[in-house]
Amino acid sequence: MPFIPHTPRDVSEMLGTIGVPDIESLFDEIPAALRVRSLEGVPEGLNEQQLMQLMRARARMDGQPLCFMGAGAYDHYIPAAVWAIVTRGEFYSAYTPYQAEASQGTLQTIYEYQSMIAALTGMQVSNASLYDGATAVAEACLMAVRANRKSRSQRILVPRSVHPSYRAVARATASNQGLVFEDVRFDGASGQTLLAGLVDWEKEDVTALVIQQPNFFGRLEDVDALTDWAHARGALVIAVVNPVSLAVLKPPGEWGAKGADIVVGDGQPLGCPLASGGPYFGFMTTRMEHVRQMPGRIVGRTVDLDGRPGFTLTLQAREQHIRRGKATSNICTNQGLLMTAGTLYLSLMGAEGLERVAKACLQRSQQLVAALTALPGVRALFGAPGFHETVLQLDRPVAPVLAALAAQGIQGGVDLARHYPELGHALLVCATENRSSEDVASYANALSTVLSGQRAA
Repeated sequence: MPFIPHTPRDVSEMLGTIGVPDIESLFDEIPAALRVRSLEGVPEGLNEQQLMQLMRARARMDGQPLCFMGAGAYDHYIPAAVWAIVTRGEFYSAYTPYQAEASQGTLQTIYEYQSMIAALTGMQVSNASLYDGATAVAEACLMAVRANRKSRSQRILVPRSVHPSYRAVARATASNQGLVFEDVRFDGASGQTLLAGLVDWEKEDVTALVIQQPNFFGRLEDVDALTDWAHARGALVIAVVNPVSLAVLKPPGEWGAKGADIVVGDGQPLGCPLASGGPYFGFMTTRMEHVRQMPGRIVGRTVDLDGRPGFTLTLQAREQHIRRGKATSNICTNQGLLMTAGTLYLSLMGAEGLERVAKACLQRSQQLVAALTALPGVRALFGAPGFHETVLQLDRPVAPVLAALAAQGIQGGVDLARHYPELGHALLVCATENRSSEDVASYANALSTVLSGQRAA
């Protein structure tokens, strides 16, 4: 809330009504040994005016750097109408009660979201959203084990070209539940996952194969060949996709002869601002045959006793998710506010608008790569076609270069040394429709200055 409405008198009256002497008494059940008596380094409280002055000063310290980072979170333009509507009280503070059908407006919003996400991914059914893209991948792996009854191995093949954070979260979430994650190498020349990299599992029992499209390097995988390889061996296919890219790329529901089985991704590109890593929302769609294994809530459209259209939670009972070890998932809700932003974004953009955004991103990324690789000491590392990101190889360590660019107000990309040391001095860069030709030129000029050893102005 933007302000605290309770006056000292309000607080005193409330305490008198419930029969306690002070606020501290409300927490008397907490043992004294567990209480923090003081907060060192935390200043005294400020009034509203002082607080706003402080926060504005702190915000100015961050500046407004040009962002070329990508790597799963993107600086897209968000139409003003999206958050003007989302922050209305009807949406901003709404939460579906346990008797969900009492919130018809919230349920209808979720239903519209599900319909658009299912159409975008080419699948039959969507849930109401998950926490983010990383947890969606983890939940998809657990779901694949439940859905693929023919496989006993619980082995999930995950290419190293899948987002490192997604791989880490999936392992942290599901490894202790018996799932075995096995890395699949990528081709050093193209940055793609090739069928040749799967030869070790040709005759093995594999539960699922994860395919990210475009992959973490921004390269486009041969999704048809990979999907058919998995299905021919009785494995399910988990697709991890960027929703904006689906405006110009084949939807996962059409990959190979049968299409992907589970589709997940991060909804951040759909109207969610960059905000220190979140909150965002994850999406998940699947085939109707697997719907009972899908985590989270699902909203369906129906009619009441009088024949009027209405919306209800369907196919899954909320209690299904709170049975400890027997639960389908411990996610029994959804990222309602961010999902609403995504719904509004998709509604406002439509298919044509989303396609324009995707094409603008592709054009600007190509322009960025051309400008940067024209500089001495910079080359594109992978040769395969791509969508958003591109991996550049520099002739020197990346970290000092990024620090020098940051001093000039440019977030120059992501240093891949931590996750992919074998790539050498590798830098992941990205440009969205929010970057102009002038922005690209500014980056190229700044990088030229840094690489030539001249001191930035």
